[in-house]
Amino acid sequence: MKFSVHIPLDVQPAQRERLTALQQAVAEVCNALAPIVRDTRCWNRVGLHHLAYRSLRERFPQVGSQMICNAIYSVSRTCRLLFQHPQSPFNVARHPEKPLPLLQFQSSLPVYFDRHTLSVKVGQLSMYTLDGRMKFQLNLTDADVQRFKEDKLREIVLTQTQDGYRLSFTFAAPQSTETSLDESGDLPEYVLVSEDPLPPTRLRQPSSQHPSKPSFR
Repeated sequence: MKFSVHIPLDVQPAQRERLTALQQAVAEVCNALAPIVRDTRCWNRVGLHHLAYRSLRERFPQVGSQMICNAIYSVSRTCRLLFQHPQSPFNVARHPEKPLPLLQFQSSLPVYFDRHTLSVKVGQLSMYTLDGRMKFQLNLTDADVQRFKEDKLREIVLTQTQDGYRLSFTFAAPQSTETSLDESGDLPEYVLVSEDPLPPTRLRQPSSQHPSKPSFR
């Protein structure tokens, strides 16, 4: 069983600029990875790391080593959904001979963090940016504090909202062995899919529950 804690950030204008710059830089890294996925048909996280990490560090020295790893995770995660979800029109099991499309990640993409790039202490969190750490006051309920102590933290993701930015912490209970990706069948709207020679197209927006996410269904 998974459980998420969502924390809106009180972002000042200068902080917003720093987070926007981080999003844009991570999008550039993801877009540098996308042709490698298309050409090698490899989206396994470890495989992608071996294929691309060294060249990405040389090409994007300002991003930092651990954030490069997190960008690789982001691409791997998205590709697993796009190429492996049974309802995806790009499912490779159904179309094994079909060339993979090229993904394009928009600058509105979420940014994934880990224990190296974000830390939580009582009343405060510290997160990586391109020009140093940024700190925010953190108001947690007693239940949330207990969850941080007892449950396994699986993902930390920064997303842009209409009101600013939000951090989401996804936990798995200690006894959980769940490792699969969310099976909702939704592809995030920050990803464009290009099948040559057609221009990039955004997958169709659903009409109901998830207005911000295109759906395979």
